[in-house]
Amino acid sequence: MKTIYLDCVSGISGNMLLGAFLHAGVPQEYLTEELKRIALPDAYHIRVEPVSKNGIRSIYMNVELPEPEEHSIHGDAHHAHGHHHAHRSMRDIREMLTASRLSERVKKQALAIFEGLAEAEGKVHGRPKDEVTFHEVGAVDSIVDIVGTAICMEYMGIEKVFVSGINVGSGFVRCAHGLMMVPAPATAELLKGFPTYCKGAEKELTTPTGAAVIHALAEYRENIPEGFCTEQIAYGAGTWDLEIPNVLRVYFGEWQDGEKQRKYLMETNIDDMNPQIYGYLYERLLAEGALDVWTTPIFMKKNRPAHTLSVLTDEEHREACAEIILAETSTIGIRIFPVERRIEAERKTERAATKYGGISCKISRYRGRVVSVSAEYEECRKIAEEQNVPLKQVQREAVTAWYNEFIV
Repeated sequence: MKTIYLDCVSGISGNMLLGAFLHAGVPQEYLTEELKRIALPDAYHIRVEPVSKNGIRSIYMNVELPEPEEHSIHGDAHHAHGHHHAHRSMRDIREMLTASRLSERVKKQALAIFEGLAEAEGKVHGRPKDEVTFHEVGAVDSIVDIVGTAICMEYMGIEKVFVSGINVGSGFVRCAHGLMMVPAPATAELLKGFPTYCKGAEKELTTPTGAAVIHALAEYRENIPEGFCTEQIAYGAGTWDLEIPNVLRVYFGEWQDGEKQRKYLMETNIDDMNPQIYGYLYERLLAEGALDVWTTPIFMKKNRPAHTLSVLTDEEHREACAEIILAETSTIGIRIFPVERRIEAERKTERAATKYGGISCKISRYRGRVVSVSAEYEECRKIAEEQNVPLKQVQREAVTAWYNEFIV
């Protein structure tokens, strides 16, 4: 699945994350057009520029508002210029997103980020979530950061987010309630359960917006997770010039969950069941997600003829298959063995043009080479019956046609 790993050695803020997405290839024009799907009352301009942070080429993204009226505060300390901050409640934000023309996935992710933020703010200030009034994060820049993050996630097809330990910075930051320690109370609340540390600067390196994204979407991993194959690395720049590079490094790639990919062999010996049930049992197990089902003739105690029922399945469908076996057969126990390794050929269905018409062929490739081609049985059978020709002739014609079209 498409996955990102957030390397937060210099913290994370909303604009740093958006900068990394833009650096990774999300078109600025696409982001700008999608953001128009939400009715923001204030005019704004997205500024994007390449910068160098301690020699690292990165993208700095910022939201600029006309005629700033007050100093930007703790909603995103990486925004160094002034903003006018509207006071919007969680209810206002929810209504704005619900009424927007954004996709359902973007709405859902953006709402999840805001809901987590509202809950944290409410806990800090002793108010119900819906009554929380956002001073900083209700402002246009933070709405753009959060909604923009959801838009970029959808554009790049990101399904999973991992995060490193998070550098939160240190010192104090001025916000609507006065001077606050770093991390700000809402940030600290949002990052409960995630390893954090302070290193490299007396600055607010992780903002509530950045922390809210992690809280809603990310899972901690000390290092890039096993099964992750990096395809691209992008950098989003923060405002500060520090001794450490003030960038968020984001790894983009494919990740395979080792646990979910693990296969299991389930076995049980049966000597007292009506054999008619096996056909029905096969159908149920395969429909439930079993990868393969077979029986092997055996002899049990007292030389009774019997069968070993074998089911190959994965972690996701293992329990469901066990329930079917126990419910539908006469067995009272199942042996389960983890499959250490399963080598699989890449499989794909392609159509071959034959004198009988188009026929689907199942193509198996291993390490880029075609290792097997077989014609779809049911299609060949139907043609053989309709045109009164031998089934094996139709199958042979389909395989030959495929080779002539795709290989020769």
